[in-house]
Amino acid sequence: MPTLRQLEYLVAIADNQHFGRAAQAVHVSQPTLSQQLRTLEDRLGVVLVERRAPNAELTPIGRELVERARRVLVEVRELRALARRAGEQLAGTLRFGVSPTLGPYLMPSIVAALHKQQPDLRLYIREGIPDDQAMELSRGALDMLLGPMPIEGPSLHVEPLFSERLFLVAAADHPLSAKTRLSKSDIAGETVLSLDRRHTFHRHVASICSELGLEMLRDYEGTSLDSLRQMTGSGLGLSILPEFYIRSEVGGQAGVKILDIVDWTANRGIAASWRDGAAYAPAYRSIAEHIQTEARALRD
Repeated sequence: MPTLRQLEYLVAIADNQHFGRAAQAVHVSQPTLSQQLRTLEDRLGVVLVERRAPNAELTPIGRELVERARRVLVEVRELRALARRAGEQLAGTLRFGVSPTLGPYLMPSIVAALHKQQPDLRLYIREGIPDDQAMELSRGALDMLLGPMPIEGPSLHVEPLFSERLFLVAAADHPLSAKTRLSKSDIAGETVLSLDRRHTFHRHVASICSELGLEMLRDYEGTSLDSLRQMTGSGLGLSILPEFYIRSEVGGQAGVKILDIVDWTANRGIAASWRDGAAYAPAYRSIAEHIQTEARALRD
């Protein structure tokens, strides 16, 4: 039978597609990894990896086995966590994924409050593309995720927390900024900037633009909310910015103005997520509730 360590080696090869990088990821020498892979293949009687130096590509049966191995490894980690759990409070390092359109503007106060409440808990915060992080969560590379909905992935529990308003902004000297009250017909046909299409935020902006007859600029996609605000302030186009970004000290609305539009109700849902059946699910739920409370306090 395969050992857990051999399954870890196989998954590392699948993730890195390179024997050297895979060996580094699991902290063994490349010869050791290669030898253990050979042993695994001999035990199973199949070839799992096509060796094309320096790359390593999985065979069809190898790809199928990797997906099953991932599930086994996640379950084993959960069993270990369940065995280690003591008391109601979570201790140690929590691998916490968060969207870059939310984390920098919401997390500072939440981290401070959580540290005060649970001093033995340390957050290893990783920003990333929400869809990618949902997959990392499913695979066990993350413990918990905070991001815009929808959050989709195999065997994930999604806990909706709050809605965040989205505002349309223009350069301070834009003709629309001179008007105190706008109708939706006043903004129809205006060009709007957004982040690149890998972001959930891009899809939110695209939906709003489609509904209101706005035109998305495809050639000038921003890399951050700051870049959107700065490009908007330069007159390149309008932007849609989230509430917590606008309210934050590191974000704000320098150089731009929020447009007051009749019946403007754009918002996005924010949720926390963790794996179904996670050993620390009650603790994750407690953290999610704390985030929900802090978000509401910041908005009041």
